[in-house]
Amino acid sequence: MRAAPRARTRWTRRLPRPRTLRARLTFGLVVLLAVSCAAVGVAAVWELDGFLTGRLDQQLQQTGPSFPKSLEHGAAPAVKPSDHDGDEHGDTRRQAAATFGARLLDGTVTQVAVVPSGSHPGGGVTLTAADRAALAGLGVGRGGHTVHLSELGDYRLAAWPGRDGDVLVTGLPMEPVRAAVHRLELVAGTVFGLALAAAGIAGALWVRWALRPLRRVAQTAVRVSELPLASGEVALPPRAPRTDPRSEVGQVAAAFNRMLHHVEDALTKRHAVEERLRGFAADASHELRTPVASVRGHAELALLHPGPVPPGVTRALERIAAESARMGEMVDEMLLLARLDAGRPLERRPVDLTRLVLDAVTDARAAGPGHRWTMELPEDPVTVTGDAHRLQQVLANLLANARLHTPVGTEVTVSLDLETGQENAATTVVLRVHDDGPGVPEDVRPGVFERFTRADRRRTDPSGGAGAGLGLSIVAAVVQAHGGSVGLDSRPGSTTFTVRLPADGGGVGP
Repeated sequence: MRAAPRARTRWTRRLPRPRTLRARLTFGLVVLLAVSCAAVGVAAVWELDGFLTGRLDQQLQQTGPSFPKSLEHGAAPAVKPSDHDGDEHGDTRRQAAATFGARLLDGTVTQVAVVPSGSHPGGGVTLTAADRAALAGLGVGRGGHTVHLSELGDYRLAAWPGRDGDVLVTGLPMEPVRAAVHRLELVAGTVFGLALAAAGIAGALWVRWALRPLRRVAQTAVRVSELPLASGEVALPPRAPRTDPRSEVGQVAAAFNRMLHHVEDALTKRHAVEERLRGFAADASHELRTPVASVRGHAELALLHPGPVPPGVTRALERIAAESARMGEMVDEMLLLARLDAGRPLERRPVDLTRLVLDAVTDARAAGPGHRWTMELPEDPVTVTGDAHRLQQVLANLLANARLHTPVGTEVTVSLDLETGQENAATTVVLRVHDDGPGVPEDVRPGVFERFTRADRRRTDPSGGAGAGLGLSIVAAVVQAHGGSVGLDSRPGSTTFTVRLPADGGGVGP
């Protein structure tokens, strides 16, 4: 009992539904017009059927029981027997073709006849039990009743009292009424169908014309969505065309243009602020290099003093020299980022990436002997086109990140692969640095390549040092400057940094 509604619901869900606003408006217009046409058609058919049926009732009242009276008590024939008008046929003079007559006595049909017509030869009619019951149930003097006779079809019947307590029934066929109604239905259906088709086509064209400004707004929004709004100065496309502000489409276009104006102002202000910050970082980094180097030099000079120096002073000088060196590295990193942001070109030469990996892992093994360092390299050297010094810095930063932020005993694997495209042509060099340490905290992963991002809770420097959070941002900036990309896949027990760079020529050196 409950399966049918579910099946009906699934069936209705499979029906095609208009998706676009233009399709919905056109569909709604056609549906409303179809409902209106259906209402007009039903009303016209119902009115015509009632009108023609009323005319039949008037005709029955005018003719009265004259034809069934000729059947009462065996009335004499009005024409020759050759005309099928004997006693059993009744008097057919002045009677319309296919007129039906019957005499009932005590609810039983005693005589029945029909005037000859093209569809019936006239004379007696065979009635079924249902036909006899329907005739017996007619109310005398209550107007016309539509009854279906098995042999003749639908008839409009009326009953009158006879002379001897019998009932006389006269009827006219409903076929002309049904034919006229069916013809009206056919004509109305054809006309309304053509009208709906024409209205659908015209409505679709009109809706398309009316929604042209909205389509232009959508096209402008698509062009804006394709712009690199997150980087540099961006020129927004022309505004959506102005339309009547009193219309809904005009209001949408005006609101969209105001939004674009605000976005353009915000982007311009943001770009100006970024330019000022980059200029400040570059200038500050450049200006800090000299005093930092001076402080470091004086500290190292004081440590070389031949005379006796108190242990506390020696410790202080050593800390000053170490912090000056770290600050110098930070200044160099900030200056490098400022140069990359300014779009300064890098050196473009063939670089043996395999050799860089070997040197970087050797340096990392010396700096972190407590870690297990492994390499997975192809048999042939892999080369890329780029700046060897900057690519070496990428490797050094990734390995230093793995060394400083994982505990002693962690295994760090550096692998180098080639991804081949169509026809076995090398297209991308893939460098991966994998460790089985505790992983990058989940809340840090989205911004791990942003500047000054540090994961202090779990991945900390066991030596007590603290980085400035610029190492991975330098990796991302240098890789991007080489036309590549860098990504992170981290979970507890497995962290992988993946660098992808365009291959140099065939990707494999001599």
